[in-house]
Amino acid sequence: MQTPENQTPIDETNPTAGQAATSDAGELIPETDEAQARIAELEAEVAELKDLFARARAETENQRRRSQEEVIAAGKYAIGKFAQELLPVRDCLEMALMDQSGNVEAMKMGVDMTLKQLAGAFEKVNLTEIAPVAGDRLDPHRHQAMSMEPADLEPNTVVRVMQKGYLLADRVLRPAMVIVAAPKA
Repeated sequence: MQTPENQTPIDETNPTAGQAATSDAGELIPETDEAQARIAELEAEVAELKDLFARARAETENQRRRSQEEVIAAGKYAIGKFAQELLPVRDCLEMALMDQSGNVEAMKMGVDMTLKQLAGAFEKVNLTEIAPVAGDRLDPHRHQAMSMEPADLEPNTVVRVMQKGYLLADRVLRPAMVIVAAPKA
């Protein structure tokens, strides 16, 4: 038997090891459940974000593919509008070749009308002439000097045009071929 001298006093402020384990175990279980719930929540969020990322990547790839197809189609069919404008010109030329009347005036009038149709087609696609006149200063960006000849004009000015040039919007397709005035000797 134990005597009061041999007994250790029980301190109410310090729980015994058995009590702590029980209370700790009691507290750990809810914390573990909360942690597991949080992990499950985060895993679901990660899965959702991965899905969103995969969809965004697929959409980006589809957009890139569509853009490439549009660029290819634009290059392939870029002259479609212009070609459509030229079809009536071709029709007129074919009709002129089929004409057996031999009427020179009618032929001349047909060529003039065809040229007007062609000019209209050029205008619709923003294709304009570079047509310098005598006395215009040589513009190396729009004119190509074919030769020089003595003239009563300032040196490096256009004497005459050998072939008109053309602009597409603001880009030179073909410079006007000109003869320029030579420097006076």
